[in-house]
Amino acid sequence: MRVCLASTSPARLMLLRQCGIHPLTIAPAVDEEAVIAAVEAAEDRVLAPDEHVLLLARRKAADVAARLADDDPGFDGIVIGGDSMFELDGEVLGKPLKPEIAVQRWQAMRGRTGVLHSGHAVVRAAPGTSPVEVHAVAQASVTFASDVTDAEIDAYVATGEPLQVAGAFTVDSLGAGFIESVEGDPSTVVGMSLSTLRRLTREVGAEWTALWNSVDPSLQSAEIAPR
Repeated sequence: MRVCLASTSPARLMLLRQCGIHPLTIAPAVDEEAVIAAVEAAEDRVLAPDEHVLLLARRKAADVAARLADDDPGFDGIVIGGDSMFELDGEVLGKPLKPEIAVQRWQAMRGRTGVLHSGHAVVRAAPGTSPVEVHAVAQASVTFASDVTDAEIDAYVATGEPLQVAGAFTVDSLGAGFIESVEGDPSTVVGMSLSTLRRLTREVGAEWTALWNSVDPSLQSAEIAPR
């Protein structure tokens, strides 16, 4: 069975590869800000973090599944979409992008606990059948060390790592030493909850273990091409 990751996130790709799954990756053509703005305007409210990440995960998976149906009609497998955001005291913290914002975030986060919300959508696609989609949200609480110094924050931000990740931290790289505990599936904080993904995969009639050590044929042919 083939697997397509509707994302170009290095963290999500790494998680799947660590499980022996080497998926095809396709960047979804989804304007995230426009999608959220349209839904919030139509419903005249601000979406809660779990609704926000689930909406985007579903839109990403649906977009890529539809494109595969047109471009690769023989695709028989699952399409995985995901989205994440970090919440601290009711405030949603996305990617800081700028060093000064990342420094401010870390000064505010040390010694405190926030929640990482991760939306997941799995679409089962096969030739001659209608796609089947299932979805779920996972959360994990993250507690930051209280003794992180300003010098450590400056050094961490200077690496550039926290600028492009939700919440301005990682749990699987340089930021790991500043995190005291994670309550929930640790992979949720990296980018996707693998336990949630396993359950969703089963809900669409596929077995998680059948995906182990799989390499998408389109990748395999490229990998063995002569140099």
